[in-house]
Amino acid sequence: MAGEPQADCLFCKIVSGDIPATIVRETDTTVAFRDINPQAPTHVLVIPRAHYPDAAALATAEPGLVADVLREAAEVAAEDKVDGTGYRVVFNTGAGAGQTVFHAHAHVLGGRGLEWPPG
Repeated sequence: MAGEPQADCLFCKIVSGDIPATIVRETDTTVAFRDINPQAPTHVLVIPRAHYPDAAALATAEPGLVADVLREAAEVAAEDKVDGTGYRVVFNTGAGAGQTVFHAHAHVLGGRGLEWPPG
């Protein structure tokens, strides 16, 4: 069921503490942690604690939770001091867009020039 932890989900296991991660922020509804394969000096994933397979499913079911994720993305950018120079928030939705973990998550990227269009 959407929103419920999934036993085979890497990010659900990070939320539960079963898999370690370098956590930089936590709220009642979100967890933010450093990407293990960073693509920029700041590369942090912000995830909802609740499991939704992608950003579209999350937005449909819990629009307030999307706002929490985006608010935390801004806090991460401020703490990493990339808010003044600019940062990118990316939601990959579906395998064809590069989503590899099917638990909604936002990538916060900053600290270097970011080309447009990406990918």
